[in-house]
Amino acid sequence: MATVKVTDASFQSDVIESTKPVLVDFWAEWCGPCKQIGPALEDIAADMGDKMTIAKVNIDDDPETPGKFHVRGIPTLMIFKEGQVVATKVGAMTKTKLQEWIAEHA
Repeated sequence: MATVKVTDASFQSDVIESTKPVLVDFWAEWCGPCKQIGPALEDIAADMGDKMTIAKVNIDDDPETPGKFHVRGIPTLMIFKEGQVVATKVGAMTKTKLQEWIAEHA
């Protein structure tokens, strides 16, 4: 499964009401570090598709949701379980570090 594009309009149903954990990547087209971690997130989405959803919110296209969650820098990654934020990371990481962080919190 690939990453899922989430908008302000779909955030409630796609993330908050999800029955499985969701990693949300708050990103923007112009952000170098965001583009750097993109391929790793795609790989992780393919590996974990049935256990976890990897979602992407473009902060320029959908600014309401990042504001609600006080996103100040990007990329900001948040893991949601049962509608609640259980972990947050700001900045790019290697695929290995991403996998370790996810394993710790998902």
